[in-house]
Amino acid sequence: MDLGEIEPVLAQQVLDPHAERARFGRIDGDGAHYFKKCSRGLAAAGVVGVPAPLKTQGIVLRSLRYAEADRILHLYTPDLGRVGAIAKGVRKPRSRFGGRLEPFFHLHLLLHRGRGELMTVTGAETVAGHPALRQDAGALDAAARACDAVARLFETSEPHPQVFWLLANELGLLDREPGRAGHANALAFRLKLLVAAGIAPQLSGCASCGDAEHLIGFSGAAGGVVCAACEASGFALERDAHAFMADSLGRPLAEAPDAPERALRQAERAIIETAEHHAHVRLRPALAA
Repeated sequence: MDLGEIEPVLAQQVLDPHAERARFGRIDGDGAHYFKKCSRGLAAAGVVGVPAPLKTQGIVLRSLRYAEADRILHLYTPDLGRVGAIAKGVRKPRSRFGGRLEPFFHLHLLLHRGRGELMTVTGAETVAGHPALRQDAGALDAAARACDAVARLFETSEPHPQVFWLLANELGLLDREPGRAGHANALAFRLKLLVAAGIAPQLSGCASCGDAEHLIGFSGAAGGVVCAACEASGFALERDAHAFMADSLGRPLAEAPDAPERALRQAERAIIETAEHHAHVRLRPALAA
């Protein structure tokens, strides 16, 4: 049950000397407030009520300590895009949230939108906590870098459901098979993020002139592979690197191809330059130095 407030104009009407007496749901002698059981139709009645909580799924990208017992969360959701939220009292020993508001948790969330920029977490249930990846240093680092890439490329509230599910799939894969963490997997994930961002590199023909033959380079500025005649605008890209990028985009993450390390380094350079030129974002290295 909520307490609603009538707009001032309506309040003045019910305060008129000839106004009708209080009806069920109102407080006798108080014409400006009343109790309600639901908010349906309140906007049409001119009533301002407490908004219902927003229900969504979310993945915790980052979790920062705040004040004595709170946390500031960076979340990615399928419905609301990237969200900043505060979880009050979460660091207290008997917090109802327990430890489920840590990075990499996939959750069902209840969020309340207040007046500030941060939403407030009022409920959280675990969908997947990914405990296994937390026990493997390589998988843990890969998960952190995957979340960071999402945070950098998708920093607004514009929803991209495919990004949410791509990240959920990556975290699930790293949890089921921590040994999958590696350069090839990390780059395949980033290539798919570029597709979701609308800046997938052109791989089927020269991004400058359209020629489908002699594709021996890559240009971030042009947006893809380039032929011998246009190579001056890019850097050399070996056939293995080109094939790795094309195969990665055509396969599920769980079936990402492998390639020689030299080819992977070239593919990573192509990904980084594409993000810089077309999204104005500098991605962190896919692997720790």
